[in-house]
Amino acid sequence: MRATMKPTINDIARLAGVSKKTVSRVINDSPLLTEETRDKVKLVIAEHDYVPNPQARALALGRNFLIALLHDNPNAQMILNMQQGILEGLRDTEFAMVVQPVNRSSPTLIEDMREFIVRQRLYGIVILPPISENDAVAKMCQEAGCRYVRMGSAVLDDRAHMVASNDRDAVRDATEYLIEQGHSRIAIVTGPQGFRSAAERLAGFEEALAEAKIKLPRSFRAQGEYTFDSGLAATEKLLDLSPRPTAIFASNDEMAAAVLYAARLRGLKVPEELSIIGFDDTPIASRVWPPLTTVRWPIVAMGRSAAHKLIAGAIAEVDTENEPSEFLSTLIRRGSVAPPKQ
Repeated sequence: MRATMKPTINDIARLAGVSKKTVSRVINDSPLLTEETRDKVKLVIAEHDYVPNPQARALALGRNFLIALLHDNPNAQMILNMQQGILEGLRDTEFAMVVQPVNRSSPTLIEDMREFIVRQRLYGIVILPPISENDAVAKMCQEAGCRYVRMGSAVLDDRAHMVASNDRDAVRDATEYLIEQGHSRIAIVTGPQGFRSAAERLAGFEEALAEAKIKLPRSFRAQGEYTFDSGLAATEKLLDLSPRPTAIFASNDEMAAAVLYAARLRGLKVPEELSIIGFDDTPIASRVWPPLTTVRWPIVAMGRSAAHKLIAGAIAEVDTENEPSEFLSTLIRRGSVAPPKQ
């Protein structure tokens, strides 16, 4: 072998006195080897600075080194944060990420996802809510031999296939904070119907009110879709009430910003005349005035953990023994909450 040429897998096999298949098994961390053989091949690889060909490895595995992020979610900032977390988890590895929107209402959703997995020869997928809440999707991934991690606002699967947050508890804490400030007319802009996150956040809100023995008319609940425009329309309905709410919890920051905007249009002072709490702690929360009190949702950390769970079998340095599956959301107190005017 000439010194100027890069060694091939055939060269490593010849120098180590083993087959090319054995070298491939060492590279792919196959358990079907003795420690003696594994150490011998690794020594030759190190001595000759052999770098495995990614395409060849992918061919041997029957998969590309691709992690896909699948979503059907109107919350663009959440998707961006999840992308950031996944990319951090894949940093310094040979894995790459692709992003694929899907239509949760399609009658061919499962088959469309299966076809995408097979066509792209995916190594694994991260599935965002509400798609992740569909058990049939998880079953399809298992049948297709594709690793998967589901993100949710509550536990949906076992630790290896799950990153979950505590939305219900976090919103209960946020609502209790408003009650501690003296508010009793507290309204909510809910998330989209069919989203587990929306249901969990509404449940936390209602639990806090029930604990405080606060009963409010159903009109204090307005439907939102996790978008600014839907938050604006919902807030207009709430502010038309008489008496109107003295505080509003919005189920994400995009809608909380809309609550603030609607209040300003009506000349209401925040927080003196209307207190507002959001959910997510996206950049918008700290950039509006007054800065929003909100629930910090650790999406980036969840994305990073999801990536680690998926690639653990391929990257020796990645240890998921203590990789978290449940992440705590916490209340971030800023300037949009104050006691109600007497």
